[in-house]
Parts: sequence; C-alpha cells; structure tokens
Amino acid sequence: MYQYKRSSELFTEANKYIPGGVNSPVRAFNSVGGTPVFIKKAKGSILTDVDGNEYIDYISSWGPMILGHAYPKVIDAIKAKVEDSTSFGAPTELEIDIAKLIVDMVPNIDKVRMVNSGTEACMSAIRVARGYTGRNKFIKFEGCYHGHADSFLIKAGSGASTFGVPNSPGVTPGTANDTLTAKYNNIEEVKQLVTENKGEIAAIIVEAIAGNMGCVLPKKGFLEDLRELCDKEEILLIFDEVMSGFRLGKGGAQEYFGVKADLITFGKVIGGGMPVGAYAGSSKIMDIVSPVGPVYQAGTLSGNPIAMIAGYTLLKELNQNPQIYTELADKTEYLHKGLDKVFTESGFDYKINRCGSMISIFFTDIDVVDFDTAATANNEKFPKFFHEMLKRGIYLPPSSFESYFLSNSLTYEMLDKTIQAAKESLEAMK
Repeated sequence: MYQYKRSSELFTEANKYIPGGVNSPVRAFNSVGGTPVFIKKAKGSILTDVDGNEYIDYISSWGPMILGHAYPKVIDAIKAKVEDSTSFGAPTELEIDIAKLIVDMVPNIDKVRMVNSGTEACMSAIRVARGYTGRNKFIKFEGCYHGHADSFLIKAGSGASTFGVPNSPGVTPGTANDTLTAKYNNIEEVKQLVTENKGEIAAIIVEAIAGNMGCVLPKKGFLEDLRELCDKEEILLIFDEVMSGFRLGKGGAQEYFGVKADLITFGKVIGGGMPVGAYAGSSKIMDIVSPVGPVYQAGTLSGNPIAMIAGYTLLKELNQNPQIYTELADKTEYLHKGLDKVFTESGFDYKINRCGSMISIFFTDIDVVDFDTAATANNEKFPKFFHEMLKRGIYLPPSSFESYFLSNSLTYEMLDKTIQAAKESLEAMK
C-alpha cells in the first residue's frame, strides 16, 4: 500500500507560500481529490515520489518527455552546455541550428521565433495575425486551451452569435468582445460567426487535436473546411501544436492531416522538458515581427542556450529516427486494445479516443467530439479510477479533461501492468 506522508507534509508547507500549494492548478488534484504527489526524480517512464513510491508515467510532463525522462543524450548535452553559462541575453549559433531544424521538419514554414512558453507562443501568434490583417477579432473553440493570456480565458456564450464573456476575474469585457467562440468540430457555428463579423476576424486558432478536454480528434473534413473558409475570407488559420507538434510525427498535425496552417505555435517537445515555446510561419507573415516589422515581441530568456540545446538534441533524435513515431503509435494502439477489453468486461460506460501517442478514457456512453460531450465524463467515476490506478503504481493525468501522453520508454511489460491495473481498479470501483 502506497504511503504519502512526505507528500502530505510538503503540500501543507507549500500552501503557506504558494497559492493553492502548486504553481499550475491541475497539479493540486482538485478535480480528483486527495493530496498531490510530490515527485523527486524520474527515469524513462518511471516516476519516483518523495516517499519512495514508483509510478508508470502517462503524463510525460504533459508531452515533452516523448523519449522518456532523463533521456541520456539530452542530459549530456545540457551538462556540457551549462558550463558556458545559463543565459546570455544575446544571439547564439544554437538558435540558428534549432530554427533550421524546425523549418526542415515542419511543412509550410520559413521562419521561427522562439519564446518561453506555449502561452507566450499563442499570445504572440494572435498579435501577429492582428498586425498582419489589420483586424482585431479572432475565433477560438470551447475546450481548446491556448494558455492563460487574457484573450484565451473566455467561456463560450449561449450560442455561436454571442460574444464571449470572461471566464476568469481579471479579464476585461473589452478583451472578451474581441474573442469569439464556437464548438469544436462545428463548422456551421464558425461560418455563422464569420458571417456576423464580416471583415473583422484576423484569425481562427485551433488545437488540431484537442488535448485539454481529453484527447478529442477533429471530425473528417473539419480542418479542411476551416482552411477553405480562411482562404475565402482572408483569415489566418493558426494551428496550436503545443501538444501535437513533433508528437504526431516530424511535421505535426499539418503533415498528419494534410492541412496547411498560416501560423503554428509550438511548445513542450521543442524544449526537451525545458520552458520553451515558439511560433512559426511563412516569411511573408513572420517578417511583420520586430525588429524587421512593426509587431513587437521580445523576451530576455527567448532562445536560452540551455533550453535550446535540450530541444535541439531531442528534435535531432526524432528527425534521425522516424521509426520512433511508428513505435509510439503501436504502443498506444496496444494500450487502447487492452483497455478496451477490460472496460468492456467491466460493464462501465466508456469511450476511448486516440491519435498517435495521445489517448484518453472517458466515463460516458456518448462519443466525445467537443467540450460538451467531454463534460459528460467529468463525473464521480473518474476520481475513483484515478486513485485506484495511483494505488497500483499508475500515474494518470489528475483531470478527466487532460490527454494521456505516452513516451517511447514505455515497455510492453509496463503496458501490460497498466492494463491489469485498470482491470483491478474497475473491479474495486463496483
């Protein structure tokens, strides 16, 4: 039986000095209850907490640990680079190397601007789109998360024609008025918004594969229809690939689905676990960014050498070994089939969504295609399942609205252990 004595002590102490005891809300376990587990170290796909408990990891630091924690080549590269200093605030050759590599791997982009987080990347991409088009409004989709910038913290109104209202104190009504929301996978709502705001929309931003309402896939034709609509109305299409970039394949969602975006935002994998983000596009669009163009964006730590060497080393490994993506997809499919079997036998209502190495289990009998259907699975069953799995050494995302991210360091023995743990957990829940 796992004990969490030290984690409990640390959480009590953390609450004295950190809001909610955590530096990112989902870590607080609010949606599943209980005390969050404080992690001490990790190697491959095994997490070790401060009490010495070990877990098979299905978060992968929310994506970037695609080859596993403490991947030797990345760790060695960081150790060597840190001897030169941790920051310069000046250009380095390494920034060129990683930009060239990203442009080589990803279709339809010429230039990349490094930032420090996915939030910053998405915020900057919207600013660029507004500067490029001379328009102020943009469309986002309910349940798609693009970071915590004011413009993105908007809750959908009662219908597609309703302006968004702030979903967080501190977000002004003025900001909300420029943010239009539609249901994910509903092209008719998007068309209605475009019609009602003719000539005012700068961009449509979308997670090509949603990862923040669980793993939710685009319906057949949805991304293609967005592309066609954007071309017709001279709107920029932004793919938020903070999660899907370099995880679905070398070229991300654009390559996977065969749909081009005008701007792409990156995070997670391109930092190899370090805090990094980026946005990219054609020269025509990107040259509007300062110091070439008038759209200002800056950051002292943008292109930080330690982050750059971590990301460059990881991306190079993925670029040189494309079979990694096949191996990851095969492992995720194996897990899917195993979970499918034990859930079917359990008698619980469930749906499983999967794309590449992203997968989610939903305790619902409704196909999960948008935020509303994902919300039907946000019930009392998931917290029970989460804690039963945790007791059996399986670390799942502590929210029904988060995708699982597999790493290639997972072995089939670990996958079998996970499937067996799911069987036992479901039996314990009856």
